[in-house]
Amino acid sequence: MRIGMGLNYSGGFEETVAELAEHEAAGLDIAFVPEAYSFDAVSQLGFIAARTTRLEIASGILQIYTRTPSLTAMTAAGLDYVSGGRFTLGIGASGPQVIEGFHGVRYDAPLGRTREIVDICRQVWRREKVQHSGKYYDIPLPPDQGTGLGKPLKIINHPVRDRIPIVLAAIGPKNVALTAEIAEGWLPILFVPERAHEVWGESLEAGTAKRDPSLGPLQTYLQASLCITEDADVAQQMLDGMRPFVALYVGGMGAKGKNFYNELAQRYGYEEQAAKVQDLYLDGKKDEAAAAVPEDLVRSMSLIGPRSYVAERLQAFAGAGVTTINVTPLAGTPAERVSLVGQVKELAADL
Repeated sequence: MRIGMGLNYSGGFEETVAELAEHEAAGLDIAFVPEAYSFDAVSQLGFIAARTTRLEIASGILQIYTRTPSLTAMTAAGLDYVSGGRFTLGIGASGPQVIEGFHGVRYDAPLGRTREIVDICRQVWRREKVQHSGKYYDIPLPPDQGTGLGKPLKIINHPVRDRIPIVLAAIGPKNVALTAEIAEGWLPILFVPERAHEVWGESLEAGTAKRDPSLGPLQTYLQASLCITEDADVAQQMLDGMRPFVALYVGGMGAKGKNFYNELAQRYGYEEQAAKVQDLYLDGKKDEAAAAVPEDLVRSMSLIGPRSYVAERLQAFAGAGVTTINVTPLAGTPAERVSLVGQVKELAADL
């Protein structure tokens, strides 16, 4: 199992990057940079590429609606170039509140658009003259839709790789099936290993049945908070500190009936609790919403507790098919965070 890290999109970037060289030395394998309605991920990924030597870098995620497919491919090729072949393209649909509310772009057909974007990206990286006639994208633009001067073009530069790994963020049944069919990797969120097969097993099997063998086995990436401590009070404090994060997603990332994360919590069996968290959050009672998050949900998706317990949780994640865990070290000082990464890397090496 590999150990990665997801950077914080709301602040602390410079401090985190300053620590990355030490995390790299401690064995960190990959760093994901998110892109919500924050600073763009691309500039930060380029900065990290220049500050590291071995560490893989990934977008976690670029939103499919905010760039043309060809620009997404060009961006990935550029980041792969400046990093010496260390980039992984993470893409996803985000949600209508961000796409329509911040970008002013219609949120529609995430499945169909994703499939076409992946196809176009791979054409670009193979240096083919890009030609795509789909339901959502036409390249070149047909004459009756533009000036009529468009012609098939191929990327000028020679990409470092003709197949850059693509990771799709997905939690819905159809999205997960599509991921297992066409992508190198899968990036779920709020992942509970004991319930993963029940919630996603059928979708993964359906997608895998259509999968091109050349893609190799599907790699599964996820995020988990990390704190290795023998102090039960400290562990409880860290678990409670995760509640606002879970409440944000389950309660606030979308309107009623349009919150994918709330639906996931319900599929885990927390129907009443998920409804309560959402009601409280949308009423502006964020602290109460956080307090209503079930502790066993928070505990099962994290790596918090004694070393032996964290080792058990790593085994549970590995048993559910997880190949990379992006940890969020919960510690006060840079040295303590680096130590946590080193410790979990040692534990993961035994799997």
